Amino acid sequence: MGAGKSTIGLLLSKELNSPFYDIDKVIEERAGANIPWIFDIEGEQGFRLREEQTIEEITQITPAIVATGGGAVISAVNRANLSSRGMVIYLKTTVEQQLERTAKDKNRPLLQADSPRKVLTALMSQREPLYNQISDITIFTDKRHPRAVAAEILKKLQQ
Repeated sequence: MGAGKSTIGLLLSKELNSPFYDIDKVIEERAGANIPWIFDIEGEQGFRLREEQTIEEITQITPAIVATGGGAVISAVNRANLSSRGMVIYLKTTVEQQLERTAKDKNRPLLQADSPRKVLTALMSQREPLYNQISDITIFTDKRHPRAVAAEILKKLQQ
């Protein structure tokens, strides 16, 4: 969360002239409801099922730039689809940077807790090994402008 996936993905799609899919936005459009509402009605498990189905479908579209939600890597099916169908770029950021970038965002159900820091720290501990497992490229995004991150990604893709 807050690593810049949506912003950087959109920049890359423009530079590469490829369609961009933000998985969370696709889920919201299809459900006709926002992510917090889906979490309230269906729980995280219901949301994760929608996410799996959407990633299954979208990762078959090529070429495309896809931004997943931070928790997509929890699913082994998602990890397999992402790593076998394209290049995976891990936008790595610290918990401090995540807190800064998500402080005012009420559209993140997992952060609606007494201690967002504890939540983000626990999520990072659970998810980072999975990100490392499937990523082809890791880019640090802390205190960097999205255009600079996108330029670094483009350079690495050309290599």
